[in-house]
Amino acid sequence: MFALEAPLAVPPPVRCVPRQAWRNGSTLFGERTLAEEVPVAFSYDGATHVVLMATPDDLEDFALGFSCTEGIITAAAEIAELAVVSVADGIVLRMWLTGERSDVFAARRRRFVGPAGCGMCGLESLAEANRAIPTVSYDLQISRQEIAEAVAALPAGQQLNMQTRAVHAAAFWQPNQGLVLREDVGRHNALDKLAGALLHTGRSAAEGVIVLSSRISIELVQKAGMMGAAIIVGVSAPTALAVRIAGMAGITLVGIARDDGFEVFTHPERITRYW
Repeated sequence: MFALEAPLAVPPPVRCVPRQAWRNGSTLFGERTLAEEVPVAFSYDGATHVVLMATPDDLEDFALGFSCTEGIITAAAEIAELAVVSVADGIVLRMWLTGERSDVFAARRRRFVGPAGCGMCGLESLAEANRAIPTVSYDLQISRQEIAEAVAALPAGQQLNMQTRAVHAAAFWQPNQGLVLREDVGRHNALDKLAGALLHTGRSAAEGVIVLSSRISIELVQKAGMMGAAIIVGVSAPTALAVRIAGMAGITLVGIARDDGFEVFTHPERITRYW
């Protein structure tokens, strides 16, 4: 189903660059490992739909996940062909949709360009920014201890962040199964890559916990909702709008998850032994 086509080599996700540091009164010369950032174009049926700045890693997952969380596809099989094409100016994720899905997408096609830090650039209406997401009815329950375990497992899986201290992570955690984790300079991109990884393996986001290294904004709740997630846990606080949308969608939203505990903002009934 997926073909890899690379006229040019895909750049590495990190690069070492020379730098001069001033610390503790001394000048130090050496190198610093930095996260790479390149333009990534998403092309459907021969037309560019969006260009995002992203870390050039896990690109097939990125293509699948973005297509899913943006409602372009509902299953991996709806992409008939996918090629990762490295070109002089960046990377093209070239996708061809199946017939019915292609017709649906053609009716809503739009073009926009968005930077890494923004998950809603190029929207054409206020209603689009407040798009509805599926209501979660999954009755998953998880204990306080299991939430602590999921959060504690996050740092060890952040291999790119260990090198660069500059990327976000999105992970999927299930008891006794460890983490599926993806990283990117953009927090929305990291979650899209995770969505694609779950689609690749046929795993359901509703059967575990989405763990985020960043603040929980409305875009992340919307994307997680499109994945079917029932529980979202973030190490930082959510926005007020993210809490309202999660509440309406039936999603359990847990924020400020640290070593000493966490705060539950919506649907605490999924957290056993809550108090």
